[in-house]
Amino acid sequence: MPDHKIGTRKEWQAARDELAKLESEQAVRNEEVKKKRLELPWVPVEKQYEFDTEDGKKTLAELFDGRSQLLAYNIMFGPDYAIGACPGCTSLADGLDGSLVHLSHRDVTLLCFSRAPIERLTAYKRRMGWQFPYVSTNNTDFAFDYGLALTEEQAQQIPEVQEMIKNPPAWLQEWAGQVGAELKDGMRENPSWIAFALKNGTVYHTYTVSAPDPFVAPYFNFLLERTPIAQPAEPRAWRKDEYPD
Repeated sequence: MPDHKIGTRKEWQAARDELAKLESEQAVRNEEVKKKRLELPWVPVEKQYEFDTEDGKKTLAELFDGRSQLLAYNIMFGPDYAIGACPGCTSLADGLDGSLVHLSHRDVTLLCFSRAPIERLTAYKRRMGWQFPYVSTNNTDFAFDYGLALTEEQAQQIPEVQEMIKNPPAWLQEWAGQVGAELKDGMRENPSWIAFALKNGTVYHTYTVSAPDPFVAPYFNFLLERTPIAQPAEPRAWRKDEYPD
């Protein structure tokens, strides 16, 4: 355990009061961001998509499952991933099941997308013990149309992506081994949240947010931020059944 400043209760309270001011200012800013998010225009989805689900083929409108709002997380699990989904995305998905009942009672359907074939998604879902619907966007343009994945041509036009592929840090090389894909294929998947609304029979795209936004991270990271010892920036993520112990 690293050394840390030791102080009196009075010193702690003074420092905590100063931090509280910053947290209050951040809360106000968050409300401003929330207001802007809700003011985004809704864009009608004009293309017809058909997805593979555990219950057969479904359209985007059918994925709403009778509700008016759809919130989905795009897990990095491309068709070229020979071993499994991104461990970081897997960690995020581990925290979703507890929200299902609460969101469904608030007119929101929660699910996850990935580009791997449905058979592989279903097997991975079973392995992880997940309950949320897991939908395959394989053999559709959906992921490319909504920025959830890059085509090979698009990836080649992004200098940052190409640099990471040519000179990958050690953790990224390890990540490629964890998912079982070459980086040129593995890095074409985009971890993102995406939201849609269904009104009068029309589906509207309302919102998308992608990494590195903090919302696109395992939920336990938010808990670690409140623990006594600052956690080191550790890009390595573990699937829950693969911890060394």
